[in-house]
Amino acid sequence: MTPFLGLSVMLAAFWLLLSGHYAPLFLALGAASVLLVTWLAWRMEIVDDEGRPLDLSLRAPRYWAWLSLQILRSALLVSRRIWSAAPVQPGLTRTSVVGMTDVERVTYANSITLTPGTLAVSVEDEHIEVHALDPASFEELRHGEMARRVRRMDPH
Repeated sequence: MTPFLGLSVMLAAFWLLLSGHYAPLFLALGAASVLLVTWLAWRMEIVDDEGRPLDLSLRAPRYWAWLSLQILRSALLVSRRIWSAAPVQPGLTRTSVVGMTDVERVTYANSITLTPGTLAVSVEDEHIEVHALDPASFEELRHGEMARRVRRMDPH
């Protein structure tokens, strides 16, 4: 029942954010649409433990802020490398994802890919294969700060 409550809360918040109307008729129509979508999701059996919108939404903004700073920092480093005409030393490595849930692995791989200069090439049960433009990016992955933050964000 918790996934359906979380889905309902997230849908209602999203509807309120997008509509911006708080008249009784609009609120009633919004509540009806949230109940209809939640009921349809239940009938289609598409709500499961991986779709934890409420659990993730409470922890995600802090991670997104940190990731945004990492993306900006990496973009500046890649731009500096391009403008300085320094030689690029691309390579492949693997970073461990042992003990991570499916949601954590996907979030980690997407975060790696969003960071300029790195790309998650493949995601396996025990590792993610990563392509990077320089060895410094591999060191950051080995340091494990991103993996720790991804694990902290997912409560399960």
